[in-house]
Amino acid sequence: MCIVTFMSVGHALLGILARGPAHGYDLKREHDARFPGAKPLAYGQVYATLARLERDGHAEIAETAQGGGPERTVYALTPEGRRTLDDWLEQVEPAGPYPADELVRKTITALHLGTDAVGFLARQRAQHMARMRELVQAQSVVLELGAQIALDHTIAHLDADLRWLETAASRVAPNGKVHT
Repeated sequence: MCIVTFMSVGHALLGILARGPAHGYDLKREHDARFPGAKPLAYGQVYATLARLERDGHAEIAETAQGGGPERTVYALTPEGRRTLDDWLEQVEPAGPYPADELVRKTITALHLGTDAVGFLARQRAQHMARMRELVQAQSVVLELGAQIALDHTIAHLDADLRWLETAASRVAPNGKVHT
């Protein structure tokens, strides 16, 4: 298993690079198109992430083109980057609190790569259901009002994530393609 030292934006960029080499501008544009509900990436964040990916051996400079404007660097995924991406796509996220952004990134990346999005969603749902059972059981023994309210909040978020997981799974066909 690869040791990963960057956050999920790096994984999402690796997922885009898995489709082929790209400039930083194209990576930002594709990321923002894939995740329209998220805050758009700043160019500085894209290039800082690319520098980390390159430093860690997950991406490499494929070419540098000098045109009429500034120098444009094209980045490509390395074999180590692909292993890291595959490892990330296989790992389920801890259930609650707030794994939703990572769940969405992984699901959409798996869809774009044609990997097993259905399997990922099923494994993730099982993880969420196990955590939901633990929290519901904890509700019966926690007596302090503040702790009850905190548990209610976490359970409500898990419930919303479970509904999203079920909706996403219903939109994805068994072959991992999006229903149209």
